[in-house]
Amino acid sequence: MSAETAISPTEEQLEILEYNFSKVNRHPDPTTLCLIAAEAGLSEEETLKWFKKRLAEWRKSEGLPSESGSVRD
Repeated sequence: MSAETAISPTEEQLEILEYNFSKVNRHPDPTTLCLIAAEAGLSEEETLKWFKKRLAEWRKSEGLPSESGSVRD
């Protein structure tokens, strides 16, 4: 297995990722993830890692466990 590398998206890529996270979907399906990755110019793997990390940060800020599943009404 390869060692994990730190993702350092550019400011423009971060804007795209943050917009999609906050306005579109915190849990993108594979097709949406692919589109976001293409728009940001990142690989799907990099984009997925960013979303997982960002979701954990968001959950922590909301006082929720970072690893639990989503709650559906």
